[in-house]
Amino acid sequence: MASLDYSEWLTRQRWYAGRGRVLTGVHTTLSVPLTGDVDLVLLDANYADATTDRYQVLIGWASTGTDAHVIGVDGAHVAHDALFDPTATQHLLALVDRSAVVDQLRFEREPGASLPVTAAPRVIGAEQSNTSVVFDDRAIFKVFRRATPGINPDIELNRELARANNPHVAKLLGSYGTEIDGEPYALGMVTEFAGGSTEGWEMATTDAGTDFAAEARALGEAVASVHATLAEALGQAPEPFPADVLTARLRSVAAAVPALEPYAAPIEERYRKLAEDRVVVQRVHGDLHLGQVLRTPETWLVIDFEGEPGQPLSERRAPDSPLRDVAGMLRSFDYAAHQRQLSGGGGGREWVEANTSAFCAGYAAVAGADPRDEADVLAAYELDKAVYEAGYEARYRPSWLPIPLASIERLVR
Repeated sequence: MASLDYSEWLTRQRWYAGRGRVLTGVHTTLSVPLTGDVDLVLLDANYADATTDRYQVLIGWASTGTDAHVIGVDGAHVAHDALFDPTATQHLLALVDRSAVVDQLRFEREPGASLPVTAAPRVIGAEQSNTSVVFDDRAIFKVFRRATPGINPDIELNRELARANNPHVAKLLGSYGTEIDGEPYALGMVTEFAGGSTEGWEMATTDAGTDFAAEARALGEAVASVHATLAEALGQAPEPFPADVLTARLRSVAAAVPALEPYAAPIEERYRKLAEDRVVVQRVHGDLHLGQVLRTPETWLVIDFEGEPGQPLSERRAPDSPLRDVAGMLRSFDYAAHQRQLSGGGGGREWVEANTSAFCAGYAAVAGADPRDEADVLAAYELDKAVYEAGYEARYRPSWLPIPLASIERLVR
């Protein structure tokens, strides 16, 4: 169906990443029929600044379609987003279950995995870069809308953690992808569905009458367990503290956020004092916060190992200090405290400190070392995260900018 124009539909999707750029054209770089009326298509969106984004779309062809999911019309054929078609998504899951090979596509079921291929599917949420389909509360199929070359860290790390039987991840059940010009492209993954779970952010910000500290301690234990498994499976090594990297990020953000400028010199001095230090690095989550953890009736789960959004894949897969993940969670406690105060649930610095202490104590109970024992390095990673937050808030939520700035002021005292 070569004459279909995807441009208008593509720019209306939540996961479209080209906002702020001028779209000059969309063309098909791969099209594979999955059934007689469903194609898997990779689209290249080209922009006036010479950049390109690659997107994955499952296209269902019919004589009619619903307005909500119609992509376009090609003659007598109506193209719709087949991820909202239960028959199409069941077929996609069945291909994973069979470890099928379809043209250039490779589907893979994990050893010993059981997939609910006859279960009723439903699309959930309005995710920023993926579309997820849940099958009867037993499995969740995450389809990556943006296709990027290289090894996907979410699949890679979930696979290592699942094969080590770590209890703090949703077990990987399968995945699929392709290869283009010698480069691997991950296109989707299936994991166990965490039924009856609550997102950490929701739990921390809405339980107004509950002492969250016990949960924070259990969360610290879970994060330390994940770190330990990743270290054992993929190794550790000492490296110089990345003072130059953090300084470069600081200068870049300070140039765009005038309110950060008064703190730039003392932050940079903190980094320089650590320049001769060495830190132990390993594979970590890379973007850990309360929105990346789920509380099930049994335990805490760590999810979404894709790393920090917007960073190149090579950086998201690079080893880093586990203290980066710890710092990310401590910064998330700070944001949660502010949200609690807005909703009248009580928060403030006391709440943050209580949960920071509980989280670090839980982490130490499993790791054998308390993150607070490396206070200067931990503070540096907290500062780096707060600097990133300042840049984000200044651009997207200016009224929230005082949150990271207040933390920066406290940390550089």
